[in-house]
Amino acid sequence: MLYYGGTDQQSEDIYIQSWIWQGGEGLESKNQKVLDEILESHNYDQTAVIAIMQDIQKVYRYLPEEMLCYIAKKLHLSEAKVYGVATFYENFSLEPKGKYVIKICDGTACHVRQSTEILTEIRSLLGVTEAKPTTEDMMFTVETVSCLGACGLAPVCTVNDVVYPAMNQEKARALIQKLKEGAGTREEAADEN
Repeated sequence: MLYYGGTDQQSEDIYIQSWIWQGGEGLESKNQKVLDEILESHNYDQTAVIAIMQDIQKVYRYLPEEMLCYIAKKLHLSEAKVYGVATFYENFSLEPKGKYVIKICDGTACHVRQSTEILTEIRSLLGVTEAKPTTEDMMFTVETVSCLGACGLAPVCTVNDVVYPAMNQEKARALIQKLKEGAGTREEAADEN
């Protein structure tokens, strides 16, 4: 957040103003068409802003700022309101993510079963860090989560929300290798059959 000596609210207002990107001008027509289809599927309903953002994130794997401004304009909401929603919910990302989003659970059950070592192994294999979680080729993003709600299957990781239970370093290496070879997740493989 920017601080210039004013109140916190004034600083927040300046931060938001620096984020605003003039109503989506310059948005590529193909992206504009996708956004219009998403908005239309929700009847341009302001109360569906979260569902609209979820649909955008499914397509682009994050919420590009210019698209948030575009939907704000189309829904007759302020950019600050839309930005506030996008930053309030942890599942929304303003940063691009890889094709495969790997989430390593570090809840108590997973942690005591060595999830930290699995995380270290996966980061090492992919050359990513906590500060730089996405690979240069945009294939992988590695994140930690507090709990995936699958404690009985610990340690657990997910790839694009597909659960991989009872992980260990060897299974992690095999999973990364399969993904690199283009095998996709178990769910993607099932969809192809």
